[in-house]
Amino acid sequence: MIEFNQVSKNYFSLTALKDITLTIPQGEVVGLLGPNGAGKTTFIKLVAGLISPSSGKITATNHPARWPSVGFKPERLVFPGDLVVSQYLEMIAGLCNVGRVQKDNVVLESLARVNLLAAANKQIKTLSKGMRQRLGLAQALIGDPDLLLLDEPSSGLDPAGQEEMQTYIEELRAAGKTILMSSHQLHEVTRVCTYLIILKDGRVLYRSPVAEALTLRPHVAIQVDRPLDGAKPLLQMVHPNIVVEGSEVILRDEAISMRRQILSILINQGYDIVKVEQRRITLAEIYSEAVQ
Repeated sequence: MIEFNQVSKNYFSLTALKDITLTIPQGEVVGLLGPNGAGKTTFIKLVAGLISPSSGKITATNHPARWPSVGFKPERLVFPGDLVVSQYLEMIAGLCNVGRVQKDNVVLESLARVNLLAAANKQIKTLSKGMRQRLGLAQALIGDPDLLLLDEPSSGLDPAGQEEMQTYIEELRAAGKTILMSSHQLHEVTRVCTYLIILKDGRVLYRSPVAEALTLRPHVAIQVDRPLDGAKPLLQMVHPNIVVEGSEVILRDEAISMRRQILSILINQGYDIVKVEQRRITLAEIYSEAVQ
């Protein structure tokens, strides 16, 4: 849907993004990860058309004659507090060129999608933080945009609110909506996203379909009966892809073929083997390896 070709963005002497070349696929929920200052918000603003690249080119691959319509929910939501919810969304609908006849239905449909119908006649300043986040999503959905941009959609929400927001995103994914979302919450990205981009210092370090990323690199975990503090130096001398955590030895990549050798070392050191199992790599491990 959106293609970046050697895109860089500078703010005076600061380079926020450097030589980005990638495609945001249509129909995917793309998770944008990275530490603070990685360039995530700049990336989202470029896609939204709020800023222009300093160099390179951004094109819409599916709509060469026009830029796709965009719905945007920023991380920090600022609303006119004295307006009631329905009035605010009617104003947004007008800005999105929704016809007067359709406006009421569009507003009601948007509120219904985020379970906010009961608050339609409430002043925005009376809403809880969770309800404001839902209102932010509702306004982004006005006009049924081609692309939805969500900057930290669950930021500041309690566990129940996070669960609710993730459910909404899953429903939008099932409906085929293309979504680009930044998040610091790895469990959220694992649950709702289908494609992953990791940024650091303005560069793309990693990109992959989420399902592929989680299945490409299985690892073997060997659990013993007590902490491995004494055996840790010996085990890590065998191969650099051996990780010792508490009472577990984790074998990654080429180290998996050394399973028998590691088991022999552990037994000779007097450890009892509790279990040996193959596990999928986690998104937290992928992220940690990429940004370290």
